[in-house]
Amino acid sequence: MAQQQAAGGEVAQLEQRALRAIQAGRPLEALEAWRRILALDPQHPRALDAVGDHAFRRGDLETARECYERLVRVDGRDTQQWINLAIVRQRLGDEAGEEEALRSALTRDPMDLLALILRGNLYERQGKSHQASQAYGAAAAVAPPLERLHPDLRPPVTHAREYHRDYTLRVAAFLDEFLAPRMDGFHGEDLRRFRASVDLLVGRRKRYDSQPMVYHYPHLAPIEFFDDRTLFPWIGELEAAAPAIRDEFLEIVRTEEGFAPYVTYPEDVPLNQWAELNNSPRWSAFHLMKGGVRVEENAARCPATMAAIAAAPQPTMAGRTPAAMFSLLKPHTHIPPHTGVTNARLVTHLALVVPEGCGFRVGNDTREWVPGHAWVFDDTIEHEAWNGSDKPRAVLIFDIWHPHLTGPERALVSATMEGLAAFSAGVPGFEL
Repeated sequence: MAQQQAAGGEVAQLEQRALRAIQAGRPLEALEAWRRILALDPQHPRALDAVGDHAFRRGDLETARECYERLVRVDGRDTQQWINLAIVRQRLGDEAGEEEALRSALTRDPMDLLALILRGNLYERQGKSHQASQAYGAAAAVAPPLERLHPDLRPPVTHAREYHRDYTLRVAAFLDEFLAPRMDGFHGEDLRRFRASVDLLVGRRKRYDSQPMVYHYPHLAPIEFFDDRTLFPWIGELEAAAPAIRDEFLEIVRTEEGFAPYVTYPEDVPLNQWAELNNSPRWSAFHLMKGGVRVEENAARCPATMAAIAAAPQPTMAGRTPAAMFSLLKPHTHIPPHTGVTNARLVTHLALVVPEGCGFRVGNDTREWVPGHAWVFDDTIEHEAWNGSDKPRAVLIFDIWHPHLTGPERALVSATMEGLAAFSAGVPGFEL
């Protein structure tokens, strides 16, 4: 016992000597201390790691492998230990051992960027293109932007992304050719959903789901644009009223009264994507109904608009809807990607003034407004808008109930919002 205690004391002293030598920039003195520690304690993790690193740097791969293999046997908790062993085994041509070490590394941290890159490299060398693409794809998914990476990691991450992209393009091209004659057998059928499914499968589209900021109603399909106009029997009358609605809007713009910035966050609230547009006239609104309340002064100036809106099934959600406004987007302004409050209601756009260079994206679907035409979309799916022209863009915007909600469901959603509003009224600081 006394002998073990003496050896332990000597090991501790040698470790302190090694650490002081490293701090003083005397690596050879530190290495000698680590080696003396291993003579006393062959299972000392820190010494094994240090001696293994030195051996690897000077090309003594066998000594490095011996140290790293002993290190993972006595410790093995650190992912980097297994990565170091994998790299040494790779240099020695031991692909089976390399794969085993990488599996152990990724078992400890499945999102380790370097381990994923090394696994992709191994499979690429072995000609296993599918497995290589999977590993490289995972690496690309967890990697931060290139500018935030260490310079040494930028080339392999770039290669991982390019390999995964090229492999996916090969799969896509094969599937397109394979499916073409089969799809010809369904000529005249509406295959848009099927085509979208293949695009998602091969990465030509990104999957966007409904992501309400406040209230999610389950089992409502996340549809970007609702092109089935039979769901909205009032939309034809809305479009027929578009000239009168546009005239009312132009008269309001002429007086330059009533418009206010659409984004209005207090200065002490984190703005994220809204910093550029907060309290800015670049995206402004003339509110006809706001937060469930009719803005009488503004609504009185727009009788044709209010009559057209009244024909649509406007949702009742205390403190939020009905809501309607003229949205004015100034030249060279971009509304960043964002999502809405609840999928229990949808959003209607009626285009009024649309110069060239304007666009709107919901999920994977990008469209251009056409003056006098309306569309309905789910704003809980990520969407953005832009005006790249030198002229303003104007759209009438208002909410409607989701057409797949039944009458009782709508009533109970309204009751839920009313309950939340009642609760918030009695709780200081609570906001719906």
